[in-house]
Amino acid sequence: MLKLVDRFQRYQDLQHYVGWTEQDDHNVRAVAFMLAPHLNPLIDDFYAEIERHPSARKVITGGAVQIARLKGSLIRWIHELLTGPYDAGYVERRSRVGQRHVEIGLDQVYTNVALSRLRSGLVAALGATWTADRTALVTTIQSLNKLLDLDLALIEDAYQAEYLARQQRVERMAAIGQVGGGVAHELRNPLNVIKTSVYFLLNARTLTPEKRAEHLQRIERHVLLADGVITALSDFARMPVPDLKSVVVQRVMEEAVEANPPLDTVHVIHDWPADLPPVLADANQLRIVFANLVRNAREAMPQGGTLTLTGRAVDGRVDVTVADTGVGIPAEELLRIMEPLYTTKARGLGLGLALSRAILEKNTGSLHVTSQPGTGTTFTVRLTADGGK
Repeated sequence: MLKLVDRFQRYQDLQHYVGWTEQDDHNVRAVAFMLAPHLNPLIDDFYAEIERHPSARKVITGGAVQIARLKGSLIRWIHELLTGPYDAGYVERRSRVGQRHVEIGLDQVYTNVALSRLRSGLVAALGATWTADRTALVTTIQSLNKLLDLDLALIEDAYQAEYLARQQRVERMAAIGQVGGGVAHELRNPLNVIKTSVYFLLNARTLTPEKRAEHLQRIERHVLLADGVITALSDFARMPVPDLKSVVVQRVMEEAVEANPPLDTVHVIHDWPADLPPVLADANQLRIVFANLVRNAREAMPQGGTLTLTGRAVDGRVDVTVADTGVGIPAEELLRIMEPLYTTKARGLGLGLALSRAILEKNTGSLHVTSQPGTGTTFTVRLTADGGK
């Protein structure tokens, strides 16, 4: 949301944009007295028209008492429109209209057409009472139109800012709920295992050294699993600035595969040309990306298959592909799999691919995917080749 001083500066910029001058200010103020007798009929017409439109009328919940109060507010609004001064306070009060419309749930389109109706009424009243030179009437109407356009810009700007702020709050709360649900799901299982093992260790009447070691190992294993969930969230929320250096991608990929070995039923093919150039990247962060992709490929081939890891130099970059012959990804899911918290797995937070993409973007790279259900999936990591080789 803009601060008051910033909003007023913005208004002054808009005045300059539409060509608002001191003469325009004088023209509008000069007809305030002329229009005053026409304001009550104009406002009665304004609210009578609202009554004929359910989408606009629904925000008026206080009956005749509220309408009377709103009519008084509109009288003051038009009076201030015609008399100014067009200072910071004026801008703030105008902006509050847009904010209020968001609060009561009034679609901004009704503000636009309502102002159009008021504009028509004011212009018609001027034309009916004008006795001076007609050229001056045209000039005055032009000044009035500039002022009304500026008011509409203020209201729309405030409306959009308030609406966006509310949407962001709603989305943040939804994201917090989604993350909370995911974390709860991921942590509950290891905590339950730890709980049952602790219960056993505390209450077993006969505890052999073998059983004691087995349950302690279970506890350690599931503590590490829980720690991995927390680490994934921490990595996603606070990815450090990469330390870009010359990196041999084949070596980093081999380390990722070693740390995440595929099943014995998965045949791994490495295809790395001898003249493949190094890339500019953070090796530690790149290892996270490759590990995520290898794990995904492994999970996509529970019955076995082929994992092909390839590197190619293409137009100043290096493309690294991770291709599996697994179950594939349906087209409707393919568009969303890199979104944070979106997952197709029974277990998982849905952060792996989102984190990988975020890492690659920080490493001046990108991540792309193609897939065919029943045939397999190919992820392509595009990185900048190190020209210093």
